[in-house]
Amino acid sequence: MEKKTGEMGRRTFLKTAVASTVAATLAPNLLHAGQRQGDSLQVWSCGGLSEAFNIANRNYEKKTGIKISYTGAFAAALGKSLLGGAVTEVFAGRVLKLAKTLREKDKMVYFRPLCFTEYVLITPKGNPANIKSVEDLARPGVPVILPLGASPPGGDAVMAILKKAGIEKAVLKNAIEKETCVIKMMPEIIKGKGYASIVERRLTRMAGFEGKVEVIPIPENLFPPGPLTFTIGVMKHAKNRTLADNYVNFICSDEAQAIFEKQGFIPAVSEKGRALIEKLGVKDA
Repeated sequence: MEKKTGEMGRRTFLKTAVASTVAATLAPNLLHAGQRQGDSLQVWSCGGLSEAFNIANRNYEKKTGIKISYTGAFAAALGKSLLGGAVTEVFAGRVLKLAKTLREKDKMVYFRPLCFTEYVLITPKGNPANIKSVEDLARPGVPVILPLGASPPGGDAVMAILKKAGIEKAVLKNAIEKETCVIKMMPEIIKGKGYASIVERRLTRMAGFEGKVEVIPIPENLFPPGPLTFTIGVMKHAKNRTLADNYVNFICSDEAQAIFEKQGFIPAVSEKGRALIEKLGVKDA
């Protein structure tokens, strides 16, 4: 289950949040001279990216005076909606297959790699069970809370990690709760009700959670490849292609990518991001 962030509910993705327009002069070289201040751009993304996009969008508005009408919601629902006839101008989605399908169906003009997610172990502060690796979740008597009922890829990704490590049966015996919402699960770990869980690193960077849990890396070879990739692309129905291209260029710039990194993602422009682009084949055909 995705949380509601700021102006929009991630599941109620058709209720867009229109960010405020900043009355600023267009920044030099950002847009062609003919671009009018006061124009707007509709941007959709999967909900996990919302915190980063909210910050990046405010920065873009300040630079350009362009109003960003932004919606962050469950990626599968957005993808199904776009494939079914709904339209937006820029879409940042999760799972490479979705971007490729939108391209194949002539819904998207092009896409670019945006960022990648990674999974980590979390424990309450002080790490009361002395968790050092994912295998420690299988130790008898370690109370574990897992988001196994969370919307895809939440629970599915966690189970894939456990299965790849060969410990899923032992860990499930230790599971005192199988949460349906990663956001609701975090306070349970913070309070010490559970001694460990597996989440995306981005959860540990959210306001309210940052600095309140111990974070332990999980080897990359245990990650399921499907959920790792986020892309951004210009849609066929973009009213102003120059503006849409400019916005995508900004989100893929070092300035905006630093925002995504701070929010717990691996930026596509980073050395690790470039390696993942090659490894996972994140390229527009």
